Amino acid sequence: MKAWRFGFLCLVMLNAAVRYVTSLERDLTDSIFGILLDPVKDLFEQKHDANETVVRFSLRRPSHPEDDLCYIFPGQTDSLAACAFNSTAKTFLIIHGWTLSGMFESWVAKLVSALYERELLANVIVVDWLRTAQNHYVVAAQNTKAVGQEVACFIDWIEETTNIPLDNLHLIGYSLGAHVAGFAGSHATNKVGRITGLDPAGPDFEGKHAHWRLSPDDAGFVDVLHTFTRGSLGLSIGIQQPVGHVDIYPNGGSFQPGCNLRGALEKIADFGIFAISDAVKCEHERSIHLFIDSMLNEQEAPKAYRCSSSDRFDRGMCLGCRKSRCNTVGYDISKVRKARNVQMYTKTRASMPFRVYHYQLKIHFSSKVNRSEMEPSLTVSLFGTKGEADNVQLKLKEKIATNRTHSFLLVTEKNIGELLMLKFKWEESNGWSASSMFKMVSSWWSGDTDGANMEVHKIRIRAGETQQKVVFCIKDPDSSNLTRELTFVKCKDAWRTNTKRTSKRITLEAH
Repeated sequence: MKAWRFGFLCLVMLNAAVRYVTSLERDLTDSIFGILLDPVKDLFEQKHDANETVVRFSLRRPSHPEDDLCYIFPGQTDSLAACAFNSTAKTFLIIHGWTLSGMFESWVAKLVSALYERELLANVIVVDWLRTAQNHYVVAAQNTKAVGQEVACFIDWIEETTNIPLDNLHLIGYSLGAHVAGFAGSHATNKVGRITGLDPAGPDFEGKHAHWRLSPDDAGFVDVLHTFTRGSLGLSIGIQQPVGHVDIYPNGGSFQPGCNLRGALEKIADFGIFAISDAVKCEHERSIHLFIDSMLNEQEAPKAYRCSSSDRFDRGMCLGCRKSRCNTVGYDISKVRKARNVQMYTKTRASMPFRVYHYQLKIHFSSKVNRSEMEPSLTVSLFGTKGEADNVQLKLKEKIATNRTHSFLLVTEKNIGELLMLKFKWEESNGWSASSMFKMVSSWWSGDTDGANMEVHKIRIRAGETQQKVVFCIKDPDSSNLTRELTFVKCKDAWRTNTKRTSKRITLEAH
């Protein structure tokens, strides 16, 4: 065993967590590194048999999702009858990841319960490879192939003994378990129906050939959720690269809302290496809870959107649903099998139900004269038939330039229904005084270009979840009230995407 690799891994994991903390949190790193190094030294003297794998298959009951009451033993047909295996129903294999405790984590029972909630007659089997998974990470990672081969033998035996159609077999693997699922799928005689990878592990798998990790070749359909992929030195806790037919990156696939990185770092400082699991647990495990949420809140499962990059998605540029460009996150995902991998993005809340509502705002600022780029603080309130979303901050990805259309992503946590009206606020920023800023804003819409020489005619909004497109115009074009808040209502104009038509109008206004 190359024990130095484990030490390096620990330092990389810590580095990944520390990169984005505050200056106060960075002060903790000196003590953290000191605490980490002592236990790592002991690893050089430990030896493990890389071929020692013991895998058990527990068919859990809906009434006791947390208990292993019945095991199915490959080769023993009577164990199928004893566990009441249903050969006509769907079969799920839940495969856990690396563990320090040697025990199942609480999410296992929650996932079992959620699966039975949706598929009451199903066979929900927990794959127990705790004995091997409890090894040091590098050893456990190296053994995933051997564990996957054992699972593949189980699949072949089940198929031969019960004649179950493999289209009804769904493997769900978390972290290292996702790669175990991949190896199982690739070594099974016939192709399994579906594999779901829940934040597949990154270290030892990032950048590897498809034969050495989860890949689209391992099942009829492979979908992946990436929730903690922010890496360092080329590695990340969860794998960054796409490894399925459809790879979804909630919140960009990095840190997730509601996760307390600072608290995790403090635990590492206090308890050393054994607190590493706490440091990554919230973000890494969020993938599991998103999948559980998609079953328990079937009608409110998040929607993800195909996009070439997280940055473009954060500008609201990828909210269209034509040609399978959007999909459901989790259990009810539509199977998309294309020659190239499909990468999708979504935003979520900090807790269940995780779904949010996405909107693209397109605003064009035109000017008769050249003006410096601006960085105001922009706030929008949306009003709809089912409610309102007040004072939502528009995140600027770049400075606002004139004679250019800017796109923004706006997210609300509740469904406000069909859009009826919006209010738009500017806040003082970068030395602009409130009076001068809002005098200029007022003049844009009032048509008084002597003072500002700038105009904004409309705000266009696309709602991702409903695909509704609305154009909003200033409610009172003749208003000269120097207010910080401007009200927009629906225009009669349709949403136009023909750039030639819109640019012609802008050109006329600019001269």
